[in-house]
Amino acid sequence: MQSIRPLLLYYSLHSSKFFFYFNSINNSEFREKMSEQLTEKSMKVVCVTGASGYIASWILKLLLDRGYTVHATVRNPNDQAKTEHLFNLEGAKERLHLYKADLMEEGSFDSAISGCHGVFHLASPVHLTVKDPQAEVLDPAIKGTLNVLTSCKKFPSVKRVVLTSSMAAVVFTGKPRSPEVVVDESWFSDPELCKESLMRWYTLSKTLAEDAAWKFAKENGIDLITINPGMVIGPMLQQGLTSSVSVILNLINGGKTYPNATFGWVHVKDVANAHILAFEVPSASGRCADDKPFAPIYQVSKEKAKGLGVNFTPLKVSLHETVENLKHKGFASF
Repeated sequence: MQSIRPLLLYYSLHSSKFFFYFNSINNSEFREKMSEQLTEKSMKVVCVTGASGYIASWILKLLLDRGYTVHATVRNPNDQAKTEHLFNLEGAKERLHLYKADLMEEGSFDSAISGCHGVFHLASPVHLTVKDPQAEVLDPAIKGTLNVLTSCKKFPSVKRVVLTSSMAAVVFTGKPRSPEVVVDESWFSDPELCKESLMRWYTLSKTLAEDAAWKFAKENGIDLITINPGMVIGPMLQQGLTSSVSVILNLINGGKTYPNATFGWVHVKDVANAHILAFEVPSASGRCADDKPFAPIYQVSKEKAKGLGVNFTPLKVSLHETVENLKHKGFASF
């Protein structure tokens, strides 16, 4: 079993520091590994869960652009408000197939995963305000992940699973952070410290879900990779506003209050591309982390990400594309 926990982009709102981390393959092996990418026709069928979401929609778009056939799961395939943008993607009419699936229903993902060679699991709740954290956030994230992996276990055709985690599952360790500290894949969030974070239930759900995924993968011989992005911004393909982009919307709308926190930012297309590269490069291995309010800036290596072939979008470009997209969709007008 190989592992990767690779994605961290860090940009402080309180400084000009900008870092990105992707722990994957050694630079000396880059050309060899890229030549081994899974581009054969027989490896072109994959499943994307939670396909109508922000990151998932971009992954689906890039997969279709690359010639993949995609089995996409959503809670309600008949909800055009959630799925129409998917069928507007180039190649969707020929190679996109929607499946109904429920995170809390065991076996619900079987039909979508059957015949697939790779699975991208993104379906997970992102709720900032909840009444019942266990039912609304923790159970769907943890049990949902295990239900997807259980379905993957049933089909030998599945060669690799790419799980979308978060820097939230990395950073809350209690370790000191300073400009000399380099965060790496050995950092795993402490569930007790997650409960003290601003987004405690989301943070806890991502931490526990990733931990459960690693244990299940190890016990069942599943080739698992996790991607750990920070705050994701950039153009939205779907109509609904995402929580990370809403932070930018609050800024440009002249919001008077802001979170007392330091955020990490990454362009959604870079995140989507990283997911696909993590699937395509057979020897990818490794794992990754974020920060507390007004904590000192720390370093994150970005050499391996560049070696893998990820070309980072500058923050200025990411913000510009986010704002223009918000204006285009009618969320902002100026």
